[in-house]
Amino acid sequence: QVQLVESGGGLVQAGGSLRLSCAASGRSFSSYAMGWFRQAPGKEREFVAGINRSGLMTYYADSVKGRFTISRDNAKNTVYLQTNSLKPEDTAVYYCAANRHYGGVSADEYDYWGQGTQVTVSS
Repeated sequence: QVQLVESGGGLVQAGGSLRLSCAASGRSFSSYAMGWFRQAPGKEREFVAGINRSGLMTYYADSVKGRFTISRDNAKNTVYLQTNSLKPEDTAVYYCAANRHYGGVSADEYDYWGQGTQVTVSS
């Protein structure tokens, strides 16, 4: 069992940056692959970025590749999403999720979810 709490969202102008954090409870954080998803009102929840247990492998949605960076600090039980060059279409609630065995791009593959943090990008 793991509990996840996101933070770091806010209002930013287009071209700006935010660093999102996801703090995990428990002592087995390093055994989970982690992912970030986002959901805008009226739209489906979509995959943004994923990272494996060691942090050595990352993968991204094409829409954010080159702009966003996912990382983790297993000593702090925390995963991060650095968002750069933000665009209005990045506006969404961003969710942190944990997978007990593997990372993936489908929300159905993840076992635990945080409550989300709002990111709003103005033009």
